[in-house]
Amino acid sequence: MSFSGDIKAELVEEFPKSRHCQIAELAAYVAFLGNFHKKDGKLRFSLETENPNIQRKCFTLLKKLDTITRYDAGIIEEDAEGMRTMLKMENATTPVDGLLLQQQCCKRSFIRGAFLAAGSMSDPNKAYHFEIVCDNAPLAEQLTDVLNVFELDAKIVERKNHYVVYIKEGEQISTVLGLMGANRGVLDFENVRVMKDMRNAVNRKVNCETANISKTVNAAVRQLEDIRFIDEAVGLDTLSSNLQEIAQVRLENPDTPLKDLGNLLDPPVGKSGVNHRLRRISEIADRLREERFQEDLS
Repeated sequence: MSFSGDIKAELVEEFPKSRHCQIAELAAYVAFLGNFHKKDGKLRFSLETENPNIQRKCFTLLKKLDTITRYDAGIIEEDAEGMRTMLKMENATTPVDGLLLQQQCCKRSFIRGAFLAAGSMSDPNKAYHFEIVCDNAPLAEQLTDVLNVFELDAKIVERKNHYVVYIKEGEQISTVLGLMGANRGVLDFENVRVMKDMRNAVNRKVNCETANISKTVNAAVRQLEDIRFIDEAVGLDTLSSNLQEIAQVRLENPDTPLKDLGNLLDPPVGKSGVNHRLRRISEIADRLREERFQEDLS
């Protein structure tokens, strides 16, 4: 089962204890999956989903609310009018009456119902993405407002004639999972986040160290080239004694870091002192190259 499927399997077993929260979650199923229609002059309600777990949960909520006693293949005929009155909905797939979502607990139940009805999320090992697909803009705007009450940053994007409410930040996805009551899901999600953060931190450190090593190696190569050029052009004996010493030590220790090079000098010199001497050698080499270039032109 996918990560999203695991979350839904957990949430479908999560039932609100209070009546007002049961109504709020039921209202989400009606808004996202429901359809009120008349047949033979009688109002009927159907839940347009092929997921039997959601059908069973919707029916269970209706029974808890003493709204129906019979439910057949997703169709409710018995007192569908009373159900519509209880939910304060003239039509399905419309925003839910704000009176049903006044309390924070009811908002959480509504979010849970919306996710079970029309939501999904990516495997956090691959990406952080949580979304709920809405059939119309007003419903998407209502859902966004409800989510953002909890200091989330839900946004809306239009996709193939639908309106998708989404969250992409890992910590916020963890928060919304907790709001819906997916406690196991939060633990699993956070475990993945911790491992990803650790891997990313290690990768950043390795990349940084690799970059530093590359920089050090490139600098050493340039130093060796400068020393050999001076030796070939005018001889190292033309350098001052300090520069001759560091040049000879570098030639004998091409891979040694600057700090360790300094310890090989007599007397020892700190890293900054070694760096200063090597920069002087580089300047001399550059001057000699320029002089040779001018001679070649003349």
